Amino acid sequence: MRTLPPVILASASPRRVELLRQLVPFFEVIPSHVPESQDASFGIQHLCEVNAERKATSVALLHPGALVVGADTLVWLEGEPLTKPVDDLEARSLLLRLSGQLHQVVTGVCLIHRASGWIRIFSETTQVRFRSYDDTVINDYLSKVDTLDKAGGYAIQEHGELLIESVEGSVSNVIGLPVERLKGELEFWDQFCPEG
Repeated sequence: MRTLPPVILASASPRRVELLRQLVPFFEVIPSHVPESQDASFGIQHLCEVNAERKATSVALLHPGALVVGADTLVWLEGEPLTKPVDDLEARSLLLRLSGQLHQVVTGVCLIHRASGWIRIFSETTQVRFRSYDDTVINDYLSKVDTLDKAGGYAIQEHGELLIESVEGSVSNVIGLPVERLKGELEFWDQFCPEG
């Protein structure tokens, strides 16, 4: 990639910060505070893309010369998005629902450079199958991981071996940003703005 314009990540997620740093060494973090839609009728991919676009747009309006990255990750089980649990009781309920189940993790991403009108919106899906487990495993997991800021009540990168049987697709996508796909999408900047 040629030199990008100044980059802003519209998220305070430390996991997304770490993942984006694999592609862009220097960027600013300006969290978006727009409310996220949970409307399952959108379908999971469109829902994540809508939320990502809302986040990126809200920051890009104030920083038109920057390339703003917005993202939204959801866990999807049986036609329903699983949100972040509000307490340990809800986290326990989510982990119980996921036991033995195949579910999808989708991250929607929006890239906006408002000054030029450049925009890319896409989503990536990863299939995750959980082991069948009991309360003992759930108790062990909850004792080791803070689940309250994580969609579905789990983090693949934090003791995921206790829960996960298999993963098909991007692991970084489950963490919160599909690094492999994002790298390819950022390369479109060269085609749009060949002078860098």
